[in-house]
Amino acid sequence: MDFDMLGLAPRLVTSLKEAGLTEPTPIQKRAIPAAMEGRDVMGLAQTGSGKTAAFGLPMIDSLLKNQTKAPNGSAVALVLAPTRELARQIVDALSVYTKDTGLRTGLVVGGAGITGQIRKMERGVHLLVATPGRLIDLIDRRAVSLSSTRFLVLDEADQMLDLGFIHALRRIASLLPEERQTMLFSATMPKQMAEIAAAFLTKPERVEVDPPGQAVDRIRQSVHFVAQSEKPALLSEMLSKHTDERALVFGRTKWGMEKLSKSLEKQGFSVASIHGAKSQGQRDRAIREFRAGTIKVLVATDVAARGLDIPDVKHVYNYELPNVADTYVHRIGRTARAGADGAAIALCAPDEMGDLRGIEKLMKQSVPVGSGRPWEVEAPAPKRGGKGRGKPGGARPGNRSRRPRRSKTAA
Repeated sequence: MDFDMLGLAPRLVTSLKEAGLTEPTPIQKRAIPAAMEGRDVMGLAQTGSGKTAAFGLPMIDSLLKNQTKAPNGSAVALVLAPTRELARQIVDALSVYTKDTGLRTGLVVGGAGITGQIRKMERGVHLLVATPGRLIDLIDRRAVSLSSTRFLVLDEADQMLDLGFIHALRRIASLLPEERQTMLFSATMPKQMAEIAAAFLTKPERVEVDPPGQAVDRIRQSVHFVAQSEKPALLSEMLSKHTDERALVFGRTKWGMEKLSKSLEKQGFSVASIHGAKSQGQRDRAIREFRAGTIKVLVATDVAARGLDIPDVKHVYNYELPNVADTYVHRIGRTARAGADGAAIALCAPDEMGDLRGIEKLMKQSVPVGSGRPWEVEAPAPKRGGKGRGKPGGARPGNRSRRPRRSKTAA
């Protein structure tokens, strides 16, 4: 099936062909027809599956066929995204689809000058991509009205819940017309998502193409059991074996990742970092240089785990395992994109065994061992009175752990 078989506007199909897009992905094949019928859509698919086109193309098609004008101080279509990086990426994709159509797109995110965003919204846009916090800032300043908005998209809705945007989403929803089309896309379905779906969607078409929590088959996964103090040396050893290939390194804290980035830079690696302590300009520049290949190693916190679309990332390192199992799947989903192969390497210290078990339970598979032996960590003792226990399988200060033997092929 080609895009022109979906009944999209000819000008839109031409833009897609010029961008080298001819065959829709599974999520696009199922979501686009339902959306073009005007139905609400709930799409469940992993990152990298083509969700932006799945919700963007039906909206653009409607705007073109109805010759819709952009109202001053408002937007006809609103796309909400959890992070600045994902919002910018969505705008880039929509700009490709709307080339030479006369449709205007807008971007409203934190970390950028609010004055320029206010000025652009005075004229109005057809498609507005925003993070919830900055959008509410503009609403409070009466710089944006949502009274004319006919389309709403919640992209990576599960991450918006993780980041605490539930109250912002409820407020934004209350300002939108009741007569609208809503599309919600998510990689996972936490319990609270049912509440969001009920509040935002009306008899939605449920489209699911990837089982939640499943990693892409083309990703070669491995875990290396290593003491926390030995992680820097092992990571350097591994990175040195593919200095000409792009690698993403994920960790938990912004300060820890900044320290790691500086250490790798001193060792001669071409490296940059993105995290919450970086300005938006610094983060944009790092991603731009990584995409261009000027930077080969990008060290990041989970600000980059969703939506970052760089097709030729060959290696993803979990320098520290995430506390939330779903996040692991999102992290390693940065590789093996667009039909390519990729490797996901996890470094597991004793106090991360519980996190590893949670990841394997979610994926319903064990991560192959690359080196060392699994840490044997004692479960914490029961509290007084015999009630309550600590996190099952997790290490605690003072717990005895048996150090695994590193194999000779540790890398």
